[in-house]
Amino acid sequence: MKKTVISLIIGLCIFSVHAQVKLWTLEECIQYAVEHNITIKRMEIQKNVAEVDLNTAQMSRLPDLSANAGQNWNFGRTQTSSGLYEVKNQGSSSFSISSSVPIFTGFRIPNEIAKNKLELQTATENLAKAKEDLSLNIASLFLQALFNKELVKINKSQLELSESQVQRTEVLVDAGKVPASQLYDIKAQVANDKVSVIQAENNLNLALLDLRQSLELEGNSEFDIFVPEINNVVEENISSVQPVSIVFDNALQVKPVVRAQEYVVESAEKTLQIAKSGYLPTLSLNFRYGTSYYHLYDKNFNNTSFSNQFKNNAEEYIGLNLNIPIFNRFSVRNQVRNARFNIENQKLVLENVKKDLYKEIQTAYLNAVSSQEKYKASQEAVISTSESFKYAQERYEIGKSSVFEFNEAKTKLVRSQLEEAQSKYDYIFRAKILDFYNGVPIKL
Repeated sequence: MKKTVISLIIGLCIFSVHAQVKLWTLEECIQYAVEHNITIKRMEIQKNVAEVDLNTAQMSRLPDLSANAGQNWNFGRTQTSSGLYEVKNQGSSSFSISSSVPIFTGFRIPNEIAKNKLELQTATENLAKAKEDLSLNIASLFLQALFNKELVKINKSQLELSESQVQRTEVLVDAGKVPASQLYDIKAQVANDKVSVIQAENNLNLALLDLRQSLELEGNSEFDIFVPEINNVVEENISSVQPVSIVFDNALQVKPVVRAQEYVVESAEKTLQIAKSGYLPTLSLNFRYGTSYYHLYDKNFNNTSFSNQFKNNAEEYIGLNLNIPIFNRFSVRNQVRNARFNIENQKLVLENVKKDLYKEIQTAYLNAVSSQEKYKASQEAVISTSESFKYAQERYEIGKSSVFEFNEAKTKLVRSQLEEAQSKYDYIFRAKILDFYNGVPIKL
């Protein structure tokens, strides 16, 4: 009784531990990866830098303000406050505050603001692209883990079948219907099936490890995934397999890689306008207020007090400053030429991005169609091999066939089941890739 209670307690503890293992869904894996991925965090910092650069450009419209203070000592022949030069030791202090307001900068400031806005949008789209790429990678690893889980299930079912055949073979041997060698053969098959189960479980553990590492999960807690219910793979994903032209048109509107390069082209055009501003004059409004204090180191001289000098020596200044470029050694001209070359180059990059995108969608579509047909064929193969195995099993159990024939039929069944599982998850992944290009969130 005591041993029974202890065993029950141990069993409950083991069950409790396993019950606490979190089963991660695909959506949870993607969300966690996006929130903790180092590359994503770095790109978020780049986006923040672009926001600061935009703020800097916007603030350049404001007037600046600076203060200045100075203290000088002159020895020997120096100029006094009266303007005459005398051999005197003298000290002077100066204080000023000045400001400058840009009135016209050849449209440089508005174009710089527009350019920085486009660069911020580019950084935002690059961040979105990085998140999409990471999501697709996580989906691939997740589906690989699901595939390996199904392989474990298939191999375990085959092991159970072989073990049950050992018992039936023992009955046949005892009845004298089959030689004892067949019992040894079926036991050898059980051993081979155990090896297959071990290998399948190891592959599953490696697949889960790859997924866990991609999520950058911390700690050594157990990790497992939730197996979603997949009833009819073709019907559930048929809406994803759309013609190439439709997917491509959608991708041009939603894919960050396209929008980011479009912003780069617009930014290059603003760079051209900034360069052209070097041809135009600039106008600024300047303000200045200053005062000074002089002290003559002479006992016979009565120095005016600091407060009186601070008030009486004050000067105020306001003025306009117009700068007209006449000749700048062709630097502006060459900047404009380079800006035009850069626009042409970025447009070619955009065209190449669209061509690459179209090729990727074409490939994804053909792979999806091919995997769909392969999955349908594998389903038919499973039905055929299941019937063939059922017939071989019935013949073996009544002693009319050998272990070799039974194992051959079972091997064909297992192979067809594995091919069906592989083609199923391959088709799901190919369909999700097309969803990816359509801008549809990846989920199961």
